[in-house]
Amino acid sequence: MLERMRFPPRTTRIGALVALTSALLIGGAATVPANAAVTAVGSICYGSLPSQAHDTLDLIEQGGPYPYSQDGSVFQNREGILPSQSTGYYHEYTVITPGSSTRGARRIVTGNRSQEDYYTSDHYASFKLVNYSC
Repeated sequence: MLERMRFPPRTTRIGALVALTSALLIGGAATVPANAAVTAVGSICYGSLPSQAHDTLDLIEQGGPYPYSQDGSVFQNREGILPSQSTGYYHEYTVITPGSSTRGARRIVTGNRSQEDYYTSDHYASFKLVNYSC
């Protein structure tokens, strides 16, 4: 089995917590958007992902080839659930759904700079940051 070379990012949860704590200690106001990734993005252990997500992550690591022409395309984050980044930061890849005649709803969305990987099983309604250390 290949050992994953990706490192989990310092998630926005830590940054938001530090900002909130600092604001409260200093006496300032803290503003956290209602749709902030602090509450919208959960986490999932690599071992808890479906086997097809492991296959997709392996393909990403190898640079393809991918089963669908859309794989590797820029993910726009229109839902605003993932941490805000510049266009082109996120890319999406299909996680095959057994028995589905279409691409299905499952995806891996990757982030370039921190090499974070997010899994969604509900076509971008929610995301889970993949934790490789559990």
